[in-house]
Amino acid sequence: MAATLSLLKLPIVPQKSNRIQSKLPVFSNPSRQQLSTDLDNPQKLFAEALQHLKSISLPLSAVAFPFFFEPKDALAVSGEFGILEGRSFALIHPIVMSGLFFYTLWAGYLGWQWRRVRTIQDEINELKKQVKPVPVTPEGTPVESPAPSPLEAKILQLTEERKELIKGGFRDRHFNAGSILLGFGVFESIYGGLNTWFRTGKLFPGPHLFGGAAITVLWAAAAALVPAMQKGNETARNLHIALNTLNVLLFVWQIPTGIDIVFKVFEFTKWP
Repeated sequence: MAATLSLLKLPIVPQKSNRIQSKLPVFSNPSRQQLSTDLDNPQKLFAEALQHLKSISLPLSAVAFPFFFEPKDALAVSGEFGILEGRSFALIHPIVMSGLFFYTLWAGYLGWQWRRVRTIQDEINELKKQVKPVPVTPEGTPVESPAPSPLEAKILQLTEERKELIKGGFRDRHFNAGSILLGFGVFESIYGGLNTWFRTGKLFPGPHLFGGAAITVLWAAAAALVPAMQKGNETARNLHIALNTLNVLLFVWQIPTGIDIVFKVFEFTKWP
């Protein structure tokens, strides 16, 4: 009796309608007879499937549109190239180019020594023209002089010097050094600009870039004169020396700007 009275005192909560309206479309569950009829009519089934695809094409287009509207820029920054953007690869160029600068001086020394082998013979020939003929006796026997003349001593000295230069093999050594300098120099010049693009996504036109390009062109131009030099063309030989001298001067001019770039590498990059 008490339980019955307590139940009568409970508030009566109005029941909500079990029918909930959904925003999503409700598809009726087809019967087996209807499915059998649709399967027997493939054209009708294809038309209904096409209608459903059209209904969802707009949402798919809305999702895919941002990917085509804002494509990501292909810039070589933000770690896309990994270690290639790091400090280790950035320092390869200045280290290699420093070595190539001293190697350029070494190649120039070898070339000058080989030129000395050729020019010293010309000096000997000129001095021989100045030597007075050796007097002879009435019987035709040459009179032996007590001591060689200064010209004869100079000729003897130059002859011994030329023999030592020939032993040095400066011709082949200069050719090999020039080939190595040309190959590594052109490769490293291009790598320097490429590494700058790796780190920053762009190049910086300025004295260092233009000077490096001029050095690369001078290397190629000097090497192009070698065939004419081997045929004895003295003009090509003098032009070869002039181009390489200008190359060395540009190399020296590159040093201050290169040092500034190295400082920026340490400022804006990290190991490795």
